Amino acid sequence: MQNYTFQLNYDEQSYVVTGYSGDETDLTVPEQFLGKPVTILFDKVFAGHPEITSIRFPEGITDFGEFLFDGCDGLRRMDLPSGLTYLWGYTFVRCGLEEIVLPDGVSSIPSYAFKDCKNLRKVVCGAGMKKIRAWAFGGCDQLTEVIYGENVEVSPDAFRSNSRIIRI
Repeated sequence: MQNYTFQLNYDEQSYVVTGYSGDETDLTVPEQFLGKPVTILFDKVFAGHPEITSIRFPEGITDFGEFLFDGCDGLRRMDLPSGLTYLWGYTFVRCGLEEIVLPDGVSSIPSYAFKDCKNLRKVVCGAGMKKIRAWAFGGCDQLTEVIYGENVEVSPDAFRSNSRIIRI
């Protein structure tokens, strides 16, 4: 069973998912709540759920909160919503992702966004990427490929502890 908790966003035009409880492996985040779109997944919504293997997101999601997928060891790959524009710090920390494609609307990978994702091997950044911040991929021991445009500003410490990164 999938149980979500919601809070009305400050704009009063959309909802924020503030919590999840359940034990299912394949999740679907609701597109609406009480007739209004769901646009934000707040901090730690899926944290500590190693049983999750897949999550489907509505296209209207714009923000992923901090520690959103912390400890989601079973989560190997996900298709992000095309409307996603903002990742908060530590979004994917310590999750089981192996590969991810960031949509064009995401312009920055914040510090520690993928910290200690031990299975992460490949990241593809969308056309809108402008910055990859310090320690974004720290502790991603299997990471061998991050694809981003030539005008992206990359912190010298973005790949700290990763000596095998290839930029294409």
